[in-house]
Amino acid sequence: MTGARDEGRRNLPIPDLAQVGFTAQDIRDQRPAFDRPQALRPPGNPPNVIIVLIDDMGFGASSAFGGPCQMPAAERLAAHGLRYSRFHTAALCSPTRQALLTGRNHHSVGMGAITELATSAPGYNGIRPNSAATIAHILKYNGYGTAAFGKMHQTPPWETSPSGPFDRWPVGDGFEKFYGFLGGETNQWEPTLLNGTSPVRPPKHPDKRYHLSEDLVDQTIGWVQAQTSLTPDKPFFAYLSFGAVHAPHHVAPPWRQPYHGRFDQGWDLQRDSTLARQKELGVVPPQAELAPWPQGVPRWEQLSAQQKQVAAALMENYAAFAAHTDHQVNRLLDALTAMGVLDDTLIFYLLGDNGASAEGGLDGTTNELFAFNGIQDTIERLVAELDKLGGPESYPHYPVGWALAMDTPYQWTKQVASHYGGTRNGLIVHWPRGIGKAGEIRHQWHHVIDVTPTILEVTGLPAPYFVDGIAQKPIEGISMLYSFDDAGAPERHTTQYFEMFGNRGIYHLGWTAVTRHRIPWEVGTQAMRSFDEDIWELYDTGVDWTQARDLAGEQPDTLARLKEQFLIEAAKYQVFPLDDRAAERLNPEIAGRPDLLAGRTSMTLYAGMKQLQENTVPNIKNKSHSITADIETPDGGGHGVIVVQGGRFGGWALYLNRGHLTYCYNYLGKQRHYLRAPEPLTPGRHTVGYEFTYDGGGVGQGGSGSLTVDDVTVVDGRIDATVPFLFSADETLDIGLDTASPVSEDYGDTDNAFTGTIHHVRIDIGHDDHTPPEDPEQRHHQIMARQ
Repeated sequence: MTGARDEGRRNLPIPDLAQVGFTAQDIRDQRPAFDRPQALRPPGNPPNVIIVLIDDMGFGASSAFGGPCQMPAAERLAAHGLRYSRFHTAALCSPTRQALLTGRNHHSVGMGAITELATSAPGYNGIRPNSAATIAHILKYNGYGTAAFGKMHQTPPWETSPSGPFDRWPVGDGFEKFYGFLGGETNQWEPTLLNGTSPVRPPKHPDKRYHLSEDLVDQTIGWVQAQTSLTPDKPFFAYLSFGAVHAPHHVAPPWRQPYHGRFDQGWDLQRDSTLARQKELGVVPPQAELAPWPQGVPRWEQLSAQQKQVAAALMENYAAFAAHTDHQVNRLLDALTAMGVLDDTLIFYLLGDNGASAEGGLDGTTNELFAFNGIQDTIERLVAELDKLGGPESYPHYPVGWALAMDTPYQWTKQVASHYGGTRNGLIVHWPRGIGKAGEIRHQWHHVIDVTPTILEVTGLPAPYFVDGIAQKPIEGISMLYSFDDAGAPERHTTQYFEMFGNRGIYHLGWTAVTRHRIPWEVGTQAMRSFDEDIWELYDTGVDWTQARDLAGEQPDTLARLKEQFLIEAAKYQVFPLDDRAAERLNPEIAGRPDLLAGRTSMTLYAGMKQLQENTVPNIKNKSHSITADIETPDGGGHGVIVVQGGRFGGWALYLNRGHLTYCYNYLGKQRHYLRAPEPLTPGRHTVGYEFTYDGGGVGQGGSGSLTVDDVTVVDGRIDATVPFLFSADETLDIGLDTASPVSEDYGDTDNAFTGTIHHVRIDIGHDDHTPPEDPEQRHHQIMARQ
């Protein structure tokens, strides 16, 4: 719909309409009155729009697509909507999200990988260009109310501090309301949250334990209720992006009970049963085969009894987490029904932003921070930790074998953009007023960049030429509306490239040519080979739905043509230069991106500063350093946190415990080292501090620490090993309060605010930095900390 009325919507924002009326000198002579100001509204009677995005869920996980995770909300929407069986993502979270909201390929909008791996190359710089406005921008400027809840992970890391800028935060991406987090994951029990641009602590319920997914849906329902109550004539756009079911897999024990013993059969038999169910549902054709199992991943029968016990429990926990998340979606649907707006709301339920995650390693883990820091967990420790599984004292992730099973029937996993295991995800579209053939399946091939143009066509809004005075790049996706009421309509998205960490592929008219360059759970070695050494595979997916039968040797000419097609698409969409680096790109100086801390060895912080991301404050790891605080203690002795970084699963804290100056170093939850002053501080003003001398000789080594009060050393101590790379994937540095899970056992997650006065805290990095050159082999797993 691009009639004359709509052409004025090509340049956004739309100018205010002039008020018409005779102007008198005296208000008492004013007849007739001015026309009332007209509120901006979209043309016609377009639907509300909701996008619900699940994190880290493979095609074969949900019950709506034949998987073992019971998801009744997904089934409810599918029964009254459409399931898309050939829908694709970008194989990683930040790229998929940027593509989803802009309607452009992820390299076209600077998101060739997660934000923390940004480089200076246009396709990888982590910056959404202002020539690519989001769907939220477009809808807001056309009269929609817009809000985002949950995980975003599209803000460049050097812009995530309280100093901004905020034009690439959600509030700058077109969302009038934002409640959630900017990173790749967060603790579901004790998250670090933002309301707009301001840090907030999760609400406390006296009768139940907090959970992030529940909070996000509460917030979404509350916002929609306000929209429909106060401005019923104004449509709304809500983007509900769960942190679930990304690790840590946090869920209360009652949700696990229905799955007890459910996965004792193992991942091999689970793949068989999932494929059979998928064929029954019709989401794969009857002739579909299981894709090959990758070398190096053990079959279930090869595991020891303890390995089976751990793996089954971790999968039970994941399935429960998925069921709990979907239950929150059902609560949202019930609320929409009660408000009378469900039938006129276009809902996209994306069951995954990439394939299932293989980042838990071959055995899985109950503390994901081990893998991020290159530390090998043991099966004995995992068994001992199973009673804590899913609760606040665990940070779990299932093993690779379950990731492969959750991607049934396809090959590979998250990060592997070459194969459908990394990119094919279930999509459900629900819109009773606009979809006449409910409960059907659509097999047309589509990609995440197709969601934005679909919304535009449904709402009758044109893609703008200019937004905020900036000429816009063309939308690169294809609307899916043509398929809503025509199962047999010829598909329109006929060519699509894929690339992630050098894994690459091309889809063209039913054929796929793919090459897997590196494997997520292998450490470094796959990235070392030349791209020219990569082996390309060829699949006719019109016949071979699951990429199970490689035809490269039989049809070399077809493969050659498709490889040329990949080069054309890659050049067009800013994919080059291909970049498979891992550890190097974590270093801003090497990667070539901006760095908030460039050249600084000291930072002074003040009371009330909180939720400072780890990459926006001085990096004390593998270095000698000092922390100095200017404080005042009250009569009767002080208590509480002076400065803290990290949380229960790794970090450090300087605080007062019953007046005694105390330093706690939390080594990944395995061991806590304490230094405690023998005498409490007297009331009044003091300079207190902690000094650490690093041993050197590599990363993660030990060192000597001391506490000082008014420049006098009061206690010395020894720390045998330190966290080498990452304290936390989500917890932050705070002054005067530990805002999330506690670093130290001395204080809890409530009532730990400092009772005195903090004038300032200074962190100084020593010049005797002993950090050796980065080791890609050790650093590989840290990359995934922000996904």
